[in-house]
Amino acid sequence: MPLTKEDALKRVADDSLADYRDRFVMPAGKVYLGGNTLGAPSRAAIARLNAAAEAEWAGNLVSAWNLDDWIGLPRRLGDKIARIVGARDGEVVVADSTSVNLYKLLTSARRMRPDRGVILTDTENFPTDLYIIDEVARLTGCRVERAPAAEMVAAVQRHKDDLAVVLATEVDYVSGTRTDIAAVNAAAHAAGALTLWDLSHSVGVVPVDLAESETDFAVGCTYKYLNGGPGAPAFLYVAQRHQTEATPTLPGWMGHARPFDFAPDYAAADGIVRHTVGTPPILSMSALDGAVDVTLEAGISAIRRKSESLGAFMIECVEQECAPHGISVLTPREASQRGGHVALSHDEGYAVMQALIAQGIVGDFRPPSIMRFGLHPLYVSHEDVWDTVVALRDILETRLYERPEYRARKAVT
Repeated sequence: MPLTKEDALKRVADDSLADYRDRFVMPAGKVYLGGNTLGAPSRAAIARLNAAAEAEWAGNLVSAWNLDDWIGLPRRLGDKIARIVGARDGEVVVADSTSVNLYKLLTSARRMRPDRGVILTDTENFPTDLYIIDEVARLTGCRVERAPAAEMVAAVQRHKDDLAVVLATEVDYVSGTRTDIAAVNAAAHAAGALTLWDLSHSVGVVPVDLAESETDFAVGCTYKYLNGGPGAPAFLYVAQRHQTEATPTLPGWMGHARPFDFAPDYAAADGIVRHTVGTPPILSMSALDGAVDVTLEAGISAIRRKSESLGAFMIECVEQECAPHGISVLTPREASQRGGHVALSHDEGYAVMQALIAQGIVGDFRPPSIMRFGLHPLYVSHEDVWDTVVALRDILETRLYERPEYRARKAVT
């Protein structure tokens, strides 16, 4: 039986997370499928941000560092995120950007394996990760090996005698394909290497168990599925067993054992806070604090169940409605092998996406031909998915994407 809008509405009626949609602020008439690049603002995030600005900053000024415990916010917020990624208290801290955290932990891990000369990464990794890996390799005198994510375990075994660190991304930012963290960790540890995972497209939509999988290090973005806001600070994870040996390679005053002694010589703090550097951005961290509470309340298991359902429904609808029009699905059909977004390819992908955006359906584009649709379970419904696919079909059938205004490239795609 062909899928219909009635099938979408039945799924909406059975949606245990449907009420969360009203927890988010969204422009009227929008279908927002951009949560894999920038999550929507929750009312809790905005309320927490306003409180930090108006009651704490405006009310207490510099005294808020003590009165409102701003100084403890990176650690407290890290402990909240730890509950989402299967870590223990004291293993996660919020600080800096994903890129900076990646650099800090990769250089630290490299220092822990000084006699080994290979950093291994996945060919499809996010460009910033590749840039940082190449620079760390240059600075530390080792070489970089790349392998397809699907062949990572075999690549570990090929380089096992000289492998220092495996740095990989769990959910591919383009196709949405997942890599098995536990399998790669087991292979790397058997070879005597360390692992560092980028969870930017996982955290908040895919269950991650860093402790159970024996992950050594991890970083992640908070403004995608955690809805922390544009440029929200990232997080980093260091397993408890490494926290003494993993010394900071970017020492800063907030990572000092006694920051307010203002000592001229660096002494690393105990535990995870040694990996912080500069003064924490309190306003953006406060917005993230409110946003994370919404994810914790909904529960990552319920979020994942709906994510799997949304992804399966979209793939089926696209194959039913759009396959004759040159659309191909890049994201795996098997739920365990995909993250939270669906990637489609079309020769005119950029123009097609611009035509969708003009109709109030917001996704994004990645070259050369890929349209990405972030299906955030807390504010995207099966009805949204159906309406998106119907609009996509109509754009393709009528060749609306050929209009000149949809072909003009914008600075951000």
